[in-house]
Amino acid sequence: MAHHHHPSHGHHFKHDEPVDAKPLGRAFLLISSFMVIELVAGLWTNALVLIADAGHMFLDAAALGLAWWAAKIAARGADQKRSYGYHRVQVLAAFINGITLAGLIIGLSIEAVARLLTPEPMMAIPTLLVATAGFVVNVIAFRLLHSATDNSNVRSAALHVLGDLLGSAVAMTAAVAVYFFGWLYADPILTLLIVVILTRGAYRVIKESTHILLEGVPRGVDLAAIRTTLADQVAGVQQIHHVHVWGLTEEKPLVTLHALVEEHASLQTVMTEIKAVLRDTFNIEHSTVQIEHGQCPDD
Repeated sequence: MAHHHHPSHGHHFKHDEPVDAKPLGRAFLLISSFMVIELVAGLWTNALVLIADAGHMFLDAAALGLAWWAAKIAARGADQKRSYGYHRVQVLAAFINGITLAGLIIGLSIEAVARLLTPEPMMAIPTLLVATAGFVVNVIAFRLLHSATDNSNVRSAALHVLGDLLGSAVAMTAAVAVYFFGWLYADPILTLLIVVILTRGAYRVIKESTHILLEGVPRGVDLAAIRTTLADQVAGVQQIHHVHVWGLTEEKPLVTLHALVEEHASLQTVMTEIKAVLRDTFNIEHSTVQIEHGQCPDD
């Protein structure tokens, strides 16, 4: 089963929010401020590889920012206008980030191909210094996050930062190649390498957020298994139908279902047992169950 390590009760995380939010916030501020420096440096030194690495940092800063924000917002409950609370905004933000990155990827690719056709000079030493500083910033951010890796949100953010070390290393390599060998093609070729890494990240972000926004069934949840398990394990249940499972976010599955129940069964007992099975076996905390004695009124 996916996500067994953090059952969420109602709309609140069980984690101690302050523990997680602080390192995430610090890492986010560190990486996003360096991203701006790297972008400006890339434009100044004419190093496309730095601009690409700044794009990679944008992906990481977005992941960190969303994880930080998720840790903060978990404390905020629902209100009249948003009965589910505000968790979905994370998903929407991730989707917009993914689309933004897709635009950046196209721009970088076009520019890299243009530079392969007519190579442009770049300032190698400043590029090397900035790329090295980026490497150091990522190491610091990783250390910050590593101190708080009990939460899956923080863990995935830490992995992003590790991936970005690769981007900085690639940029350093390009600078060294240009400085020592005057090989100008290093910049566009290695930019395309970062673009490949970026594309994978953007694709994953868009795919996951779209799935949630389209009310897709969360990863690791099997509708058929829910139907058969409930019918088998709960006394008095004859059949389960109209099962809908969707995710508020990746970690918060919600379910609605109809249960056909024998005439003499105790409704309260059946309901309690169904919810217990959903919670214990499927890790679904939030369920709405419709109990029926005969023909389903929706059919």
